[in-house]
Amino acid sequence: AVEAAVAYARAVSKYQPPAPPTVAAEAEGLRLHLSSSNSTGYKGVHELASGRFRAQYRAGERRVSIGTFDTAVEAAVAYA
Repeated sequence: AVEAAVAYARAVSKYQPPAPPTVAAEAEGLRLHLSSSNSTGYKGVHELASGRFRAQYRAGERRVSIGTFDTAVEAAVAYA
């Protein structure tokens, strides 16, 4: 039982939780449009109720959807 407890303690101490998501300024060689007024941190990117992210832009008074993505960074790259 002691060996199991030691093995567990070693395994737990090595576990590092994933880092919180950060806002990237560049991705895939593109400069991303940052926004301090948007909760995602990117201009033209909005989080949907499903947890996915929509990239869209305005053309005159119309909103044009670029698509939906799994992460805010992917949506920001599409917007860029």
